Amino acid sequence: MSDVYARFVDLLVTGFGAEAGEVSESTTFMDLELDSLALVELTMAAQQEFGVPIGDDELRAEDTMAHVAKVIEAKLVEV
Repeated sequence: MSDVYARFVDLLVTGFGAEAGEVSESTTFMDLELDSLALVELTMAAQQEFGVPIGDDELRAEDTMAHVAKVIEAKLVEV
């Protein structure tokens, strides 16, 4: 598990009401029942947390937490 993954899960738990035990690498935003507004808010929070731009179309409801971590990690390399 990467630092980015752990930080992203912490963001979900502390800011969006997810339970740490219900989040795994294969969990999707749909599994967590995050609506589109929550996903936009989470995208903005992740941008602030990691200091990278994340487009609205880069985090989708069907994405897994592992996929999200890879997207953010790739952006961190670009910076």
